Amino acid sequence: MNEIKVFGHKSPDTDATCSAIVWAWFLQEHRKQAAKPYVLGTPNSEAMFVLEKWGHETPALLESVSADDTVSIVDTNSKDELFDNINETHILSIIDHHRLTGGVETASPREIVIQPYASTMTVMYNVMNIEPADFPKEIAGLMLSGLLSDTLEFRSPTTTNTDKELVQALATALDVNITEYANEMFAAKSDISQFSDKELVLLDSKITEIKGKKMRISVVETTTPETISKRKDGILEQITIVQKEDNLDFVLFFVVDILNEQSTLITNNEEAKKLVANAFDISEQEQKENKDANLVLKDVVSRKKQIVPALSA
Repeated sequence: MNEIKVFGHKSPDTDATCSAIVWAWFLQEHRKQAAKPYVLGTPNSEAMFVLEKWGHETPALLESVSADDTVSIVDTNSKDELFDNINETHILSIIDHHRLTGGVETASPREIVIQPYASTMTVMYNVMNIEPADFPKEIAGLMLSGLLSDTLEFRSPTTTNTDKELVQALATALDVNITEYANEMFAAKSDISQFSDKELVLLDSKITEIKGKKMRISVVETTTPETISKRKDGILEQITIVQKEDNLDFVLFFVVDILNEQSTLITNNEEAKKLVANAFDISEQEQKENKDANLVLKDVVSRKKQIVPALSA
């Protein structure tokens, strides 16, 4: 068998980046299969912090795949988040925690594990059947990081008791204070100084079709939302550009305030604003009051569990 190329979705976040490394490690060390992790773009600042923290180099950038490649996909099953020709490859496995979207095809039955947890790490843990204390420190650290990132330290409604238990077990094995480490991660995530306005729009972004409208839903999670607000004009300009480039109906850009557990929609499209307002039952009066901030959504922090379901209802 060819070397297995392991990778997550485009615009790689902490979970996608670390999951590729963890799964490649498992394939190598426990299934004795040649495997190598890759990324499909530049990881975000939180992911880069995590890699340095636990002594990992950034996985190599994979720019294309072919029919000669054997691949294992983690943290996504959406064709829109992968290479256009992904179905030409030999897909060995898909390990994910998102809804089944369709589009990815295999030539024969394969290992496909999709489970309803907050992080791909929990799904992998269930498959690997290895005790937290038995993971190498550098692997356990990546797993803990992916879980804390995707659960927003348990603030996200996607969090399950199983996710929490795994975090506790990994933190105990690593002798890590959960809140202190999560705060370090979130501080790294909040440093957006190295990203252009366009990169911010694309950084943590997924394209989906809802009620006949094709849209890109972008999220930036931060403990310092004011740093993003200062760049609003540039972000709005790039939203218009990205919408045209991708031939989309809307680009919805949400700033998730981790500490205050709320999201702010930034858009220059009144139809998009109305769509979100209706989805979250925001009155016209509230819309007027929040005109400068566009829309503030209280207690909304999850694209997967809250934003997409509300828009789809």
